[in-house]
Amino acid sequence: MRRLRRESRRQVVQDVLLGCLLVIAVAASGPDPFEEPAAFALLTVPCVVLAALAVLVGRAWPLAAVVLLLPLGPWDFATGVATSDLTWLTPSAAYVKIFPFVTTSPFVIGYVYLAGRRLPSARPAVALAGVLSVIGVGLVLAKGGTVGLWTTMTTGLAGTYAVPYLLGLLRGRLLQQREQAKSSAEAQARLRERARIARDMHDSLGHDLALIAVRAAGLELAPSLAPDQVKAAGELRLAAADATERLRQIIGVLRDDTDTAPLSPARADAAPLSPVREDVVALVGRARASGMAITLRLAEPVPELAHAVVQEGLTNAAKHAPGAEVTVTVAARRVAVANGPATRSRSTARPGGLGLTGLHERVRREGGTLAAGPTADGFELAVDLP
Repeated sequence: MRRLRRESRRQVVQDVLLGCLLVIAVAASGPDPFEEPAAFALLTVPCVVLAALAVLVGRAWPLAAVVLLLPLGPWDFATGVATSDLTWLTPSAAYVKIFPFVTTSPFVIGYVYLAGRRLPSARPAVALAGVLSVIGVGLVLAKGGTVGLWTTMTTGLAGTYAVPYLLGLLRGRLLQQREQAKSSAEAQARLRERARIARDMHDSLGHDLALIAVRAAGLELAPSLAPDQVKAAGELRLAAADATERLRQIIGVLRDDTDTAPLSPARADAAPLSPVREDVVALVGRARASGMAITLRLAEPVPELAHAVVQEGLTNAAKHAPGAEVTVTVAARRVAVANGPATRSRSTARPGGLGLTGLHERVRREGGTLAAGPTADGFELAVDLP
């Protein structure tokens, strides 16, 4: 009974109007109630009841409404949308009615169309098609079985039942494909967001862990520390390196399903993983405080990608070239981070990082180019922007 309830007052009004129109159509196609009251009560009243039941259940079960409206189908072979001369086929087929159409036909066609759209399986429709065929064949045989009658019956069943059902089926499939495309687009958006989160986690947390390792490496070389303190600093450095490796593995899991999805730039409303409103100067200051020797050359205006490029360059320098002199150059169209050779052998690097991959994609989306490779005395990461 819950399925028979209308979800809104608008649906109730629509069904009431539809029921009134259908009852009027049924009454108009039957005997006159004033001239033939007995025939009206015997033929029209039952059809009115069936029509009311069809409207009641038609919204939830359109195929049930089609079954209830079977007596109101195209069974009057004396009327048709068109008349054709088929004497070339047989002399008795002079005036053949094509597509018998009665006052209730639009309502039947409408429910057949809804059944095609909403039925999850075609089996009930196939069973009903068999019943309709039996009814049509029986009526044709009862009326003489002429070629004209067969033509009228075939066009009537096709126009009232087959064509509307197929149109509804096609419309349902198109709507289903549209929903699938929408779901696929939403899934791709979620994958791109996961890729963005993975990239930001790798860049920001990896940078902070690298700075922790740099501080720990500096403590290991401090002459004022006791042996147990030097040992603790070394353990801290190794722990930071291990944490960086675990972070890389976790990021790999987050990115597994996003390899074919393009990385999207970080949204403006996304929560940043680096300190809020941290600019390049503050970023370099944090790295200097950890013990890195950095020379900053800054020229306004600073491009938006400067923070990400400098962060990646400092992270790589801290991991792969501990103790090296680092030069950061930031200009309107070029951002570069160059480091010299390492002065300490205790590197915290692990192979297989994802930072450059994500940064390369971000630079590409901005229309720039990224170059990263060894130089004569170290390594340089450079980004040129349009």
